[in-house]
Order: sequence, then C-alpha cells, then structure tokens
Amino acid sequence: MSAEATNPAPSRRRGRPRIDLRRLGRAALLGPGARDRLPDAISHVAEAHRAHHPDADLAVLHRAYVLAESSHRGQFRKSGEPYITHPLAVTLILAELGAETTTLTASLLHDTVEDTDVTLDQVREEFGEEVCYLVDGVTKLEKVDYGAAAEPETFRKMLVATGNDVRVMSIKLADRLHNMRTLGVMRPEKQARIAKVTRDVLIPLAERLGVQALKTELEDLVFAILHPAEYEKTRALIAENATAGDALAAIADDVRTVLREARIPAEVLVRPRHFVSVHRVRLKRGELRGTDFGRLLVLVGDDADCYGVLGELHTCFTPVISEFKDFIAAPKFNLYQSLHTAVAAPDGAVAEVLIRTHQMHKVAEAGVVALGNPYAAPAEGPDPVGEDGEHTDPTRPGWLSRLLAWQRSTPDPDTFWTSLRADLAQDGEITVFRPDGGTLALPAGATCVDAAYAQYGEAAHTCVGARVNGRLAALGTVLSDGDTVQPLLARGDTPGAADLARHAPAAGRPGPAHAGPALHVPAADPASGPSPDWLKYARTPAARIAITGWLAAHPEDVKVPAAAPRPPSAAPSADAPAPRDAAANAVVADLPGAQVRLARCCTPVPPDAVTGFPVRGGNVTVHRVGCPAVRRMEAAGRVPVGVRWGEAAECRVTLVAESFGRPRLLADLTEAIATAGAAIVSATVEPPSEQRVRHTYTLQLADAAELPALMRAMREVPGVYDVSRAQHPAAAPG
Repeated sequence: MSAEATNPAPSRRRGRPRIDLRRLGRAALLGPGARDRLPDAISHVAEAHRAHHPDADLAVLHRAYVLAESSHRGQFRKSGEPYITHPLAVTLILAELGAETTTLTASLLHDTVEDTDVTLDQVREEFGEEVCYLVDGVTKLEKVDYGAAAEPETFRKMLVATGNDVRVMSIKLADRLHNMRTLGVMRPEKQARIAKVTRDVLIPLAERLGVQALKTELEDLVFAILHPAEYEKTRALIAENATAGDALAAIADDVRTVLREARIPAEVLVRPRHFVSVHRVRLKRGELRGTDFGRLLVLVGDDADCYGVLGELHTCFTPVISEFKDFIAAPKFNLYQSLHTAVAAPDGAVAEVLIRTHQMHKVAEAGVVALGNPYAAPAEGPDPVGEDGEHTDPTRPGWLSRLLAWQRSTPDPDTFWTSLRADLAQDGEITVFRPDGGTLALPAGATCVDAAYAQYGEAAHTCVGARVNGRLAALGTVLSDGDTVQPLLARGDTPGAADLARHAPAAGRPGPAHAGPALHVPAADPASGPSPDWLKYARTPAARIAITGWLAAHPEDVKVPAAAPRPPSAAPSADAPAPRDAAANAVVADLPGAQVRLARCCTPVPPDAVTGFPVRGGNVTVHRVGCPAVRRMEAAGRVPVGVRWGEAAECRVTLVAESFGRPRLLADLTEAIATAGAAIVSATVEPPSEQRVRHTYTLQLADAAELPALMRAMREVPGVYDVSRAQHPAAAPG
C-alpha cells in the first residue's frame, strides 16, 4: 500500500482513473497537437480544474502549456521521462487541490526561466505581472553565483516572495512533492539530503499553510527514505490489517443511522491513516486495534450541524471526553477548523471522529490553496495593495510576518538557514494582546522578551521589564494564549515609549502608603542593553538575532553579576521604637510626659493623619491612620492616644524602591537621593528575585514638603518602576 493510497487526494472525483503522466508526457513531445483545442497531455489538468472552477477560462492554460512544452522539448529528467511531465504533474497536484487559474498557469511555467531560454520579461509580456511574480518566486538562484549559499538564499527568496503572495509557496510545495515521488532515481546520499530539507523546512511550511494533503504525503515519503526499517515495519503492519477498516465501517454505519434518525444530513466516511500517523499511534498505544488504522470523518452543511452531530454522538455512544477538541470556536493558526472527539464501541474499541463542514474540509486539506486568489480585488472597492506596494493579505499568518521581519536582519546565509529550521521546528502559535488592543502572534513558549522584540524591534534593547495581565512580570515569564503583555521600555527616542508613559498603570503596593502619580517609564540609560541571560528566555529568531547582535557590538557593556547585596534586615515590629531623632519632636501627644516615637512600619511624616498608642515604658508610638497595625491594635482593644504634628519641619521617612536589577543601580539611586537634598540614615538591598530588586532607605529630610519631589526623583532613575512609603507587616499586639 502506498502513501498515496492511504491518503488519496481529497478532491479527486470517485471513479476517475489516475492519469499516466509518463505516457501523456511522451505523447506531448512526440505527437502533433491540435492548436484549436487543449492538447491531450493537459486535458486531465483541465478536467480537475473545471471540477473546482466550472467557469474557468482555459485558454491561458493552453498557451502556458504550449510555451512550457516547446521550451522543455528535448529535456529529460534523471528517470528518463520527458521533462514536461514534471510541470504537468505539479500543475495536476494543484488543480486537484482547487488552485485557481493564475496559480496553474505559473505552475506550468515554473521551471522555464530556470531551465530554458525563456526570460521573465517574456513571461510578463505573455501572461502578466502576477504570473511573472509567481514564476520568479519559485525560480532557484544559480550555484555559480551563490555557491554553497544557493539553497538557503533560494529559500529566503521564496519566503520573501511568499510574504507578498502565498501562492508562491503553494507551487513550491507541489513541486517538492512530485520531486519526492520520483526521488528513487537519485543516489542514496542525495535522497537523504533532500529528504532532510523537506522534513525540516517544507513539511513545517505545509503544516503552517494548512495544506494537509501535501504535508501527509511528504511525511510518508520522507519517512520511507530516512527511516526505512520503521517504514517497512509500518507498511507490513498496515498490510497485515487490510481488513481493519471493517471495524470502523461498522461504527460508521451506526453513526449514519443515528444521524439519519436525528434528521441531520451528513456524509460519514472512513478515513485511513497515512503511514506516519499509524507509526505515531503505534508508539503511543502499543498494540493497535482495528479502529486505530483510521478515523471517521463526518461532513455536514453548516457550523450548527457540527455541534448537532457532536451532541448526537455523545448521547448515543460513550464519549472519550479527554479526546474532545473544538477547533471551530478556536481555529488553529493554519486556518484549520474541525471538532475532534472519540467514541467507544460496545466491544471497547475507540473510534476517533472528525466533524466539519464541507468548506472546512476543503480548507483542512488544501489550506491556503483553497482560498483561491486572496489578493483579487472585490467586486466593489480598491485593489488590496498597501502603502508600501505589497499586497494587503488578511490571511497572512503571524508566523510568516515574524519570519519576514527577522530574516531581514540576518545577512549571513548559515545563520538564516539555522534560524529558519529552528523557527519552523516550533509547534503551535499563541496570540497575545497589547494594552492598546492590538495583537502579537508568537510561537508557543514565547516569553516577555519575545513580545518586546516582536513589538518594538531593536528598541526592545532598553526593555526594563513587562506587565502581564496588569501585573509586573519577569522578562523570562512564559506567555499563554490570550495574555495581555506590556513591555516596559526605558523612556527616550524609542517607538511607543510615549504611549507606554501615557498608558502604564500604577505599580505601587496597595493601600494608602502608595504615593505619587501612575507609573511612567523611566528615562533612558545610555548604557542599558540586553543581558546574556536574555538569550535563555528568547524563543523567536528575531529576539535571539537582535540580542546576539547587540552583545557582539557592545562587548564592554555586557552585564556582569553585581556584588552580592547585604541580606535584608528583619522587618521591625509595629511597636518597635525608632531611634530618637528630630522628627519625633514634631509630634505632640495628648499624654503628659510621654516620649513620642515614630513607628517604622509606616514612617509617618507631616502632614500625614496620625494616631498614637501607648507602649511599655510610658512612651507613645505614632502611626499613620491607614497603617494596618492601627487596625490590629484597635481590634485587640488597645486605646489610641491623640497626637498631632508640631511646628518642626524636619522629618525622617523610610522609602522602598522597587526596580529591575542592573549594574550601577544602587549608585544612581544614591546620587538621586543626594541631589534631592535628603540624608541617608540607613539602606538595605534585598537579594534579587526574578531580576527584581527591592531597596529600602531611611532618609532624613529638612522639610517634609520635599518628600513628593524626592520620590519623583527616585522614580526617574532607569530601572526603577515604583517608589513607595514603607509598609512593613506589623507584629501581633503585645
């Protein structure tokens, strides 16, 4: 059983025999063709095309075939076949998937510029700009000009062309499929090399473009070349279970009966698994049962019927709930839509079921090919071309936009080739939201670092942190689908910095202790830049290339771990008296003879509303009214003492600066405090946690009115995202 037999092309009409392309190709070369009708050699392409596009104008296909046949006349493939059989086969593959006429025209001509004397100007003059663009997009670069870089640079060229027209890659995938089908005439080492490139680049591209019909056959052909022993074992297993489909056929009959009684019009098909799929199921489940060699496919008319079928199946059969997936409500990033479920038969056999509409099935098999020409101008309205002259493609996937962005900053072919394979090896995609409502498409497993570079490019070098769903997060935080992420950049001449400054919400700790305006982005630090640690968190090539480039260009600025900070001192209790200082003289208590102390847990300063509580020794400890310790002592029955501010302006206060760790941060904060005219009584730096550092300063101010300006100055220090009054946990009342 061949890979083709286990996964037939979805659009081939039942009963239509497969065309012998070798025979037709020889006939095209050796026999005269009538010029007033399509040559016999292309009639099968016309038939497949008309099955999808009944009103298609075949005259242009006729002209393209005549040019291709005359240009390739006398050329033969390594197998001995006339070369024209190759463009015919590629065009047939695309025609059966439902490609429109322009794609088929370019497919017939896709090797003419590369292998014959036909020029792009001739193609443009004869068939127009679109066909010329597609042919140019799939034309390989010459090894004589590019040497060993010819293959990666050819793929770069194709990908850039695909960014403006996805039909370029459709033709390339069909071209590679036919080449893989006929790879047996090559030397084993060349077969292996081509198969590895197909596995690493073309198959992931087919998956991302949603062309499952091509992807599954390519997987089987690569499997046979790179893993011949496993392939033979799987082939023998399928041959030994030739009647395995009977088990699924019986369940399919039961499903038809259930849906007929429910009056849901549906087509129920048994869909055999291809070789690689059987191999994966065997590795997952061990011994296979008859129902493991295929799946049921239920095709209905509209979305509502999909859910109606699901309800009937889960009502009349025993569902395997863990197998349920809804890709209709949440389509995959490659346009795929379907309901997946599994039901258990009375004998315990489990049958997997795919439920989709006929249109969903067409897109599931053909992907972007099923979209026809996504760039065609609507009946009314302007042509979909952007300001930069490129097509405005609403179907352009996020991964392709990312790829096009990072490849521009990768001039080295080897780096591009390595990064391309690494990017395509990442499965899945997530969508995260920006605070302004925009979206970023990122690969699964992406972090805040990736989001920063995806949104701001090289301006993300000054990133000092991020907010995820409104909360501060470390740069290495892995993002989930649907998260809202806001990279925080140093303020300066960077895109979006002004928006960040306007929209960033306050990062203060909760409660009245927070003072000052909403969080703004700090001023730019000339020495700021990415740390080598960022490479641990970067998942996208764009981020890794940008970070690596900056580190290479600024070796003197590469961050090194700072000296170990002093361990933080224990948090003082609510009633612990502060050292005697001038600020205490500013408070007058309504308790004769009592000495007044300012509580360290909230460090009140004028003109805070304050209250006092007697403590052992006849002293009074003064707290801010909103201090949590006040609520605890009142709940414990402690009676407050009236206190008020006196005439003295001098005060002492404890401030907490929350920041992202970086070199020279302590020096910059100390300088800002000194410039503001405050004296540092004591300072504590806690050990870094997830790149965040907390500095606690006890400061002496000549005038309490200077406090707001001091806090603003500290917030202006690059890397500092919040400064607040101390709010230590209070001890239980004694």
